Amino acid sequence: MKKGEAVAVFKTLPGQKIARLELGGTLHMPQEKIFIATGSEIRGFTKRGKQFLSFETNLTESIKAMHVSGSDLFLSASYIYNHYCDCKDQHYYLSGDKINDVICLPVERVPHITPVLACQDRVLRVLQGSDVIYEIEVPGPPTVLALHNGNGGDSGEDLLFGTSDGKLGLIQITASKPIHKWEIQNEKKRGGILCVDNFDIVGDGVKDLIVGRDDGMVEVYSFDHANEPVLRFDQTLSESVTSIQGGCVGKDGYDEIVASTYSGWVTGLTTEPIHKESGPGEELKINQEMQSKISSLRSELEHIQYKVLQEREKYQQSSQSSKAKSAVPSFSVNDKFTLNKDDASYSLVLEVQTSIDTVLIQSDVPIDLLDVDKNSAVVSFSSCDSESNDNFLLATYRCQTNTTRLELKIRSIEGQYGTLQAYVTPRIQPKTCQVRQYLIKPLSLHQRIHFIDHDRPMNTLTLAGQFSFAEIHSWVVFCLPEVPEKPPAGECVTFYFQNTFLDTQLESTYRKGEGVFKSDNISTISILKDVLSKEATKKKINLNISYEINEVSVKHTLKLIHPKLEYQLLLAKKVQLIDALKELQIHEGNTNFLIPEYRSILEEADHLQEEYKKQPAHLERLYGMITDLFIDKFKFKGTNVKTKVPLLLEILDSYDQNALIAFFDAT
Repeated sequence: MKKGEAVAVFKTLPGQKIARLELGGTLHMPQEKIFIATGSEIRGFTKRGKQFLSFETNLTESIKAMHVSGSDLFLSASYIYNHYCDCKDQHYYLSGDKINDVICLPVERVPHITPVLACQDRVLRVLQGSDVIYEIEVPGPPTVLALHNGNGGDSGEDLLFGTSDGKLGLIQITASKPIHKWEIQNEKKRGGILCVDNFDIVGDGVKDLIVGRDDGMVEVYSFDHANEPVLRFDQTLSESVTSIQGGCVGKDGYDEIVASTYSGWVTGLTTEPIHKESGPGEELKINQEMQSKISSLRSELEHIQYKVLQEREKYQQSSQSSKAKSAVPSFSVNDKFTLNKDDASYSLVLEVQTSIDTVLIQSDVPIDLLDVDKNSAVVSFSSCDSESNDNFLLATYRCQTNTTRLELKIRSIEGQYGTLQAYVTPRIQPKTCQVRQYLIKPLSLHQRIHFIDHDRPMNTLTLAGQFSFAEIHSWVVFCLPEVPEKPPAGECVTFYFQNTFLDTQLESTYRKGEGVFKSDNISTISILKDVLSKEATKKKINLNISYEINEVSVKHTLKLIHPKLEYQLLLAKKVQLIDALKELQIHEGNTNFLIPEYRSILEEADHLQEEYKKQPAHLERLYGMITDLFIDKFKFKGTNVKTKVPLLLEILDSYDQNALIAFFDAT
C-alpha cells in the first residue's frame, strides 16, 4: 500500500479457480512463501511472484482444504485426506463424511505430527499417521479450524473451531483426550463462521480473535482475565467474508483488519481515528488531505464509469453483429440451505457476485415462508393450482439495487416431501437466470445428534429383505438430512437424530438385508414405513416390515408438545386482546383501572405482535402434528379414525392436556 493506494507486486495469469491460499516457509522463519490449491494441483510462489513449485497430487477430487507446515503438506478433498512430506505421499485417510477443513498442531511445539480434520458430521477427527486417535463432538458442522494465538496457545495444543451455524469454541488437543476450554453460542442468530484470525487489534498485548461470518459480519473478541472471549467490536459488510487478517497495512502506527468478500472486494477496517483533534494550523492540512483524497476517488470513479460504458458498447456491437453467437453471461451462485435448530426452520441463503434483480421461489410441497429481519426485498405471492400442476408455492422476491445476498426462511411439514426451486436472476444483460434445486426430505426437521436418551418409550420399525447396504443407505439419505451420500465404511451403521420442532428422537441402525428404526414418535415411524416401502417398490424389492408400537410413547409425545401448544395458545389469546385493551386505554385515558395481567399485555403489545407475526401457522402446525399422531396411533392397529378428527379439533380448541390424553386413550 503506497499513500493509501493498492499497488500490485505481481499477478499470475488467470487459470482454474483457486480453492485455497496458505503461507508457508522454513520452520522458525518468516512464512513468506505463497501456496495455492487449484483443482488437484498445488503451486508455490515466492513473495516476488516467482513460481518455485508445481505439484500434481493426482487426487480424484478437487482440493478443498490445505495446511502447510515446513516441508509437510496436509490436503483434503471432499472425503479424502492426504499428508505429503517434500511432495512424497506419507499418509492417507478416507473420512465417513465431508471434510471442511484441515490443520496440524505446530510441529515445533508438539512431539508428534497431529493433523485434525473438521468433518461435516459435527466431529473433529484427530489423526496420527493414517489412523484416527479419537473424535471430538462439536455443537455444529465445523467449517474452519485455526491455532489459538496463531501458535496453539500456551500448550501448543489449543485449537479454535467455527461452525456453519455460527458457534465458536476452543479445545485443547492432548495426546489422549480433548479438553473443552470454552464455547460461544450464536445467541444473536448471526451467520456461519467462514474465517478466523488472531491479532492484537485492541493493543493490550493479548492477541484478539477476529471472526468473519457468511452474513457479512466482522467481529473482534478480546479475552478477559479468565481467558474467556468477550465481544468488543462488530461491523457489517454487505457480503459474506471469505478471508480475514489483522495487521499494519495502510498507515504506519495504525493496525487494521483486512477482509475479502465473496464478490472480490478487499476491505480495510482501521483503528485510525476518523475525527482528528487539531489546532488552527492543522485544520487546513487535514482539509487539504481530505480534498486530495476525494478528488482522486472522483477521478477513479469517472475512469471506471467511462470504462464500463466502453465495454457495454463493445458488447452491444458484438452481440448484434450477424456472426455473433448468443453469448450468455455466466455467473456463480453461492448458496446454502441449512436447518436451524433453534426455530426448526430452513434458512436459504443466495449470494451472487453481481446485484440480484429477482429470485423466484417455487415449491411442489406445502411450506411456509417466515419473515427475515435482514431481508429488504419486496415479496409477492402468486396464486397456485396445486391440483393440476403440483405448485404449492410461487413467490417472487424483488431486490433493491446493490443487493448481492438474499436470505429466506422456510418451514416444512414432515411427511410432505419434494423439491424447492430458486430461480435467480441478477442485474446483467442479456437477462440470464440460474435454477437451484433443494430437496425437502420426508423427515426434513430432523437433525443429526451424537447420542440419544435410551430411557424414552420407543416404537420400533424393522425391515428385512434382499437389499444391499448401499441400497438401504440410499433410502436413508432420501428420507433424512445430514446423512453422508457415500455409504460409510464397515458392514453396519447407526445414526441418531432429533426432531428440531418437537425434540423427539430417532435411532436408525442398518446393514445389508436389515434395517431397524426406533423413535419415541409414532408419526416418525409411520412416515419412514410409508417412504421406505415406496422406495423398495420402485426397485422391485420385497420387504418384510414388522413394527412394535409402545402405547406409552403417545402420551410421552403429547407431553413434549404440551408446553409449545400452551405457549402458542396463550400468545394467540393475548394478541386477540390487544386491540380491545388499546380502545379501553384511549377511552379511559390511562391503564390504572386494568388488572396487572392486562397492563403487561399492553406494555408488551409490540413485542407480542412481532412474535405472533414471526410464526405464521405455528398453531396449525401443532394441531396438524397432534392429528397425525392420533391417526398414526390407530393406523398401526388397523383402525381408520379420520371421522373422529373433528371431535379432536374441538378438544384442541378448548385445550386441556388431561382431556386430550383421555381422548387418545378412550378412542
